[in-house]
Amino acid sequence: MNVLWELRRRFTRSLEPLTSDPSALAGLVKPTQDARFGDFQANCAMPLAKQIGAPPREVAERILGGLDVSDLCLPPEIARPGFINLTLRGEWIEAAVNRLIHDDRFGVDVTRDPQVVVIDYSSPNVAKPMHVGHIRSTLIGAALYRLFQFLGHQIQSDNHIGDWGTQFGMIIYGYKHFLDPVAYANDPVSELGRLYRLVNQLADYWDAVEALPGLKEQAHRLQKEIEAGEVRLKAASDKTAKADAERTLKKLRVDYEAIRQELGQQTSKRETVEHDAVLHKLATDHADVAVESRRETARLHAGDPENLKLWNEFLPNCLQALEAVYRRLEIQFDMALGESYYQPMLGDVVKSLTGSGLARESDGAMCVFMEANAAPFIVQKTDGAFTYATTDLATIRYRAETLKADVILYVVDARQSEHFRLLFATARRWGYDRIDYRHVSFGTILGEDKRPFKTRSGDTVGLESLLDEALVRARRIVDENDDGKTTPELDDQARAAVAEAVGIGGIKYADLRHNRDSDYVFQWEKMLATTGNTATYIQYSYARICGIFRKGGIDREALRSSGSTIRLTLPTERRLALQLLRFSESIDQAIEDCRPNYVTQFLFATADGFTKFYEECPVLKEPDAALRDSRLLLCDLTARVLQKGLWLLGIRASEQM
Repeated sequence: MNVLWELRRRFTRSLEPLTSDPSALAGLVKPTQDARFGDFQANCAMPLAKQIGAPPREVAERILGGLDVSDLCLPPEIARPGFINLTLRGEWIEAAVNRLIHDDRFGVDVTRDPQVVVIDYSSPNVAKPMHVGHIRSTLIGAALYRLFQFLGHQIQSDNHIGDWGTQFGMIIYGYKHFLDPVAYANDPVSELGRLYRLVNQLADYWDAVEALPGLKEQAHRLQKEIEAGEVRLKAASDKTAKADAERTLKKLRVDYEAIRQELGQQTSKRETVEHDAVLHKLATDHADVAVESRRETARLHAGDPENLKLWNEFLPNCLQALEAVYRRLEIQFDMALGESYYQPMLGDVVKSLTGSGLARESDGAMCVFMEANAAPFIVQKTDGAFTYATTDLATIRYRAETLKADVILYVVDARQSEHFRLLFATARRWGYDRIDYRHVSFGTILGEDKRPFKTRSGDTVGLESLLDEALVRARRIVDENDDGKTTPELDDQARAAVAEAVGIGGIKYADLRHNRDSDYVFQWEKMLATTGNTATYIQYSYARICGIFRKGGIDREALRSSGSTIRLTLPTERRLALQLLRFSESIDQAIEDCRPNYVTQFLFATADGFTKFYEECPVLKEPDAALRDSRLLLCDLTARVLQKGLWLLGIRASEQM
């Protein structure tokens, strides 16, 4: 039972005679941050008082006049200026937490409205090794998969891999001109990745050479305009003129800074090649590398035998490399239908859009135009090539008609927001308007310098190397912890297993604990710390509880079957029990907003609540047998909830650390 939602439901009922939007005001019922104000607090009287023109305290009294929470709460109290404080009855908490002893779902109800939910996540380009940029989509998507599945929805995970796009044209060009046969024989994926980076670098070089004169001209022009703006500002004779001059000058400086940064980036790309004799010769010899790469892509899409043969040769090795990373992360997909799967369907998509009047020609391209959107949604280029938009529309058609999707979640970074806005609008106009489309966007992983996380050499951090580093650091922590004991508990095999749970779990949790919309700084020390909001701290709390039962020689299942019950005699016991009852709330919130960080917040608060309980409440040393069993049951329930919460995030818990 979600206590918060139940309270909001009852407040909604009491608010109905007072406002036209009772549910919005009932949403202001929230858990308190300070136990002095009870367990929950309703802040709906103040905004309602403004609506109806009455004193907040009087409005609070009118709300309470229609509110029935006597079975859940002690009599509500009104605090100045009109807060309503709610304290759950101790006997209700005891009864509720005792029901969880034999409930493997820990109060989380299965949905009464199961839906077919397709979750599109990870989606790397297959011809390149996975890197740190793939973490967020992969981990957020995998966590949402488990959460929706836990609630009873019919889930389909789809790794919509990039196996047909322009990168293959670049790789094919690189293979034909720059291949190292020995490197390719030893490690095909690494060599293909090198070829992609090389061709991309050469193409970027020529783009930079072309762009730099114009950028320099823009920078020079903006400098002159800034100088003139500064003169105007000094000469401004009144406040209005001065304010206008300041606004104009501020905008000019922002524009200049953006051009200056772009100029720096393009200059760096040019100089990197020109300062390397080998690279510069390659660039000079392959001045049309970008055009020729696009031609190789076009040949592949047209069915050219040589390019298709290479594509079929490259793909299995690439997929095996991806699968190796997913195995380490313990992530599986129900399907992995890449771009190539939808290629035969794209012509019919454009035909359907054109026939229905949605798409029309514009400068030789087929486009869908949207009201209030300057740029069209291009579904076929002037050269006849299809776009990502076309593939995504074919994917929606397949998911709607074959998978019968009710909800489609796209776990893709925030930079693609405009694409998905146009995609969803087009799909609805195309007739697929019953589906609930959601772009589950997320921010960027940053390094200590607050820039996108890179290696010291400036390369994107490889995902496999990141996982390797996590295991090395986690093993060091496990060794130090166990070696510090009088008698070490773990053999080498057990230490390796714990290190894997701690290292991989640390990376997963560190990502998932952040609000997905936010950027975050990747920091090893904080990620694997044994204190604070980390997976390691929560895993350690679970292991500590398991240690209590090992030390006491107590069979946990037998304890649950003994007929003993949980009695809440001290405030810390009550707080821990109430925290466990909020598990359902965290799951519901995570599902509603597609934000796994609600679960991490719950887990951290639960581990913290257990730490305070353990410090203040004797367990094995408690002389009263009934109270000892009560506390052991509370410990057992805490461990099971922690384990379940970690599992929902794809993180393993270890009984010994």
